[in-house]
Amino acid sequence: MRNILILGGTTEASALAAALAERGDRALLSYAGRTERPRAQPVPVRIGGFGGADGLADFLRRERITHLVDATHPFAATISANAAAAARETGVRHILLTRPAWAPAEGDRWTSVPDLAAAVGALAGPPRRVMLALGRMHVEAFAAQPQHHYLLRFVGAPEVPPALPRHTLVVDRGPFTVEGDLHLMREQATDLLLCKNAGGSGAEAKLIAARTLGLPVMLIDRPRMPAARIVHDVGAVLGWLDHSADLGV
Repeated sequence: MRNILILGGTTEASALAAALAERGDRALLSYAGRTERPRAQPVPVRIGGFGGADGLADFLRRERITHLVDATHPFAATISANAAAAARETGVRHILLTRPAWAPAEGDRWTSVPDLAAAVGALAGPPRRVMLALGRMHVEAFAAQPQHHYLLRFVGAPEVPPALPRHTLVVDRGPFTVEGDLHLMREQATDLLLCKNAGGSGAEAKLIAARTLGLPVMLIDRPRMPAARIVHDVGAVLGWLDHSADLGV
């Protein structure tokens, strides 16, 4: 009998868990522990890390996992690398479910940078009003460019205020709409949007709003993905599960 471990924290992981529960497949959804107020799921849930690739490999053996689905965020590079390594060590079948990256459309004014450090460096220069749509984990790095006014949007109020001398903090939870983001950017006189190329439709509203307003966008490229079979929708994962042959990379 299949015993499926889903590494989650994304809408794709939740959609897969729902599909597996509907089919009656045995599955466990794992959160790394950084997900705030995770939604209720139709399959059992565990929260917390595994202790690196070795710890995950031990878990796969101990729990007799037959299939490992990495449905983590496209920027969760360490977790994805550990998942690939653990699958190789144990022989557990492994697939990566990730949303496609965003691609520019007509009217977009995009600039790509390879990583967070490059994004910080690219902000050298005169003061600007920057919408920093990166999540709270990466905000502190931008204290190195204190001349800007940063617009931050967090799911919850932080216990310690961000270490940015000029900022506006909005506490709100998505999904966000194009109309809402247009209003926010106009109200805050935003002149640059900075975000990760996370892909998917759930966080795309800010990009459409920036396009509508003619604002430049700085996108941080995705980290390199591990060698794995990569799919972009739940149906492809279900098809993979239903095949007994190794579909390869």
